[in-house]
Amino acid sequence: MNSARYDHTASVLTNGKVLVTGGQNGISSLNSAKLYDPSTGTWTMTGSMNYARYLHAASVLTNGKVLVTGELMNTALNNSELY
Repeated sequence: MNSARYDHTASVLTNGKVLVTGGQNGISSLNSAKLYDPSTGTWTMTGSMNYARYLHAASVLTNGKVLVTGELMNTALNNSELY
């Protein structure tokens, strides 16, 4: 990962890769998402979320998609996104 983040989520996908979404970089909350491949040790940018999120939740669903929901900033977000 080329930039530090905290208050993010990390979800292990059915293919063994790890999806890291949102978080903070010390200045602002992030809408970016990165995919980590432990078999190669490489990070890849993936599609950004519609909203920046931190202190949110992410769940891997039975169909292999990841449900990302909530956020804490000044107010809580009441929407979800699917990866």
